[in-house]
Amino acid sequence: MNSAHAIFNIRDLENISGIKAHTIRIWEKRYNILQPERTDTNIRLYTIENLKRLLNITLLHHHGYKISKIATFDEDKLKVMIGDIISPKTVRHHAISAFKMAMLQFDQDYFLQTYNELLSEKSFREIFNDIFIPLLNEIGMLWQTETVSAVHEHFISSLLRQKISANIEKAQRETPTLGERTFVFYLPLHENHELGLLYMHYEAVLNGCKTIYLGPGIQIDDLDRLGPHIANPVFVTYFTLDPERDTLQAYFSEFGSKLLDGTTSELWVGGSQVVDVPDQQYHKSISIIHSFTDYIRKL
Repeated sequence: MNSAHAIFNIRDLENISGIKAHTIRIWEKRYNILQPERTDTNIRLYTIENLKRLLNITLLHHHGYKISKIATFDEDKLKVMIGDIISPKTVRHHAISAFKMAMLQFDQDYFLQTYNELLSEKSFREIFNDIFIPLLNEIGMLWQTETVSAVHEHFISSLLRQKISANIEKAQRETPTLGERTFVFYLPLHENHELGLLYMHYEAVLNGCKTIYLGPGIQIDDLDRLGPHIANPVFVTYFTLDPERDTLQAYFSEFGSKLLDGTTSELWVGGSQVVDVPDQQYHKSISIIHSFTDYIRKL
């Protein structure tokens, strides 16, 4: 993708839409659904409008419409047809496509419009689990295939972070604190992927837990300084990239010896680095959170 001019090649369209490049070529040749520009060496180049049209066509096609029929629709007809089929079954696909388009165009207004439309029909918990998590998974794949760049990922992550933080504040205002035990949320020193931890903080506040949010860049020795002020907390963290899997044993051993042994404190760990790790494998007071549903149930 040429980020400066929002120009895409056919592999970008495949990665974003999920439609194979071979199929896109056939649809172009047989039904003229897109009109890409071409380089001097005959390489197809697509605009953001081409991409929007393909995403709408893909939604209709997945809903049972034949490509030969869809190809006869102009842009206004496409929008009408999309509006007619939006339902609980299709809203997820439509919303994820809309958020991806907002990301690719750095369009905050479109992001907010899509989010507010969802919020009128769904709870924030439903939006996060049904829409944001699959969206982040797809963005991860787009990152790996170099379809999007760091600025795209940072743009959408910043907006998601804002929404989680806003809902944490809302829950703090509206939900009484009921529990006596303190939950301490942190990320290790070299882990900076914060969205999963922020959402776990949100769910704890929503459940009336007493919480402290420390965020990223926290070493084990830093946590030890909480001892005189907080008795036997539950530490909650989220490992996306760090610690790496081959260093988990060392990390948990140090954590257990410094913060868990001889106490009733606990460590709850979620994230992709531990998703396949059996619960309490490393220490009797270390619990592995395999999903947000698992986490909510544990609260």
